[in-house]
Amino acid sequence: MSTLTEDPGSAAGGPGAASRATASGYRPGRTLPLRVELVRQLKRRRTLVMGAILALLPFVLVVAFAVGGDPGARNGQITLMDTATASGANFAAVNLFVSAGFLLVIPVALFCGDTVASEASWSSLRYLLAAPVPRARLLTSKLLVGLGLSLAAMVLLPLVALAVGTAAYGWGPLQIPTGGALDAGTAAQRLAVVVAYVFVSQLVTADLAFWLSTKTDAPLGAVGGAVGLTIVGNVLDAVTALGHWRDFLPAHWQFAWADAVQPRPEWSGMIQGSALSVTYALVLFALAYRGFARKDVVS
Repeated sequence: MSTLTEDPGSAAGGPGAASRATASGYRPGRTLPLRVELVRQLKRRRTLVMGAILALLPFVLVVAFAVGGDPGARNGQITLMDTATASGANFAAVNLFVSAGFLLVIPVALFCGDTVASEASWSSLRYLLAAPVPRARLLTSKLLVGLGLSLAAMVLLPLVALAVGTAAYGWGPLQIPTGGALDAGTAAQRLAVVVAYVFVSQLVTADLAFWLSTKTDAPLGAVGGAVGLTIVGNVLDAVTALGHWRDFLPAHWQFAWADAVQPRPEWSGMIQGSALSVTYALVLFALAYRGFARKDVVS
């Protein structure tokens, strides 16, 4: 017959909830494995739909360029968009450019904001905690899976774009609008750096969505709130009257990755943007854990 031990912190209710008996041999670190949570999230319809949308975007852009004709300089000025059909690498860079500001915000907010709130909306959160899954363990598993899926979304888009662009426009150097080019190997490495930076810059949206997910039982509220506040940040960054105050907005540095696809890359903007994003993310991360540890879970 197994021995029972008291585990006051495992109850699904608040800190003052009654103590709960657990079987001998119980290991908190073995509850809710990452593999199990990952499989659960991968099977959800919203994950499949978002993956399909990101994979289809390059095909949509190829058709758009085919219908609209070969892009070229406008008013004597060449932009990154004008070089989209120069090579597969250029096409991948353009896909990141058109999606980094808004489209990639949606999967990040969805994967990180829907995770805890959806359990509450299904009334399964209290049963997970009563299993018992420690609260910190539950949040860690869900956050890591959410961030992993967000990173996968950001990798999926340029990979598909690179394949589609190479098939449509050929494999070649990355033509830089300001002049010069990067050979295909160097371009691939720089694009990998760009993806990594975009992921770091989206950590603010991810942890904002995750924090809101621990505060509400409505997944749409968490996801919509994170997307809405990200849009507000973009709007504020466009207000030049704010001057240097814009330097404290994560949105101000979201396109600093453009400095990485130059013959001589400039890293200062990416370093400042990364430091700001990580700082905000850590604060939101701490708020999520602190608030959820004290929350009275009834759903």
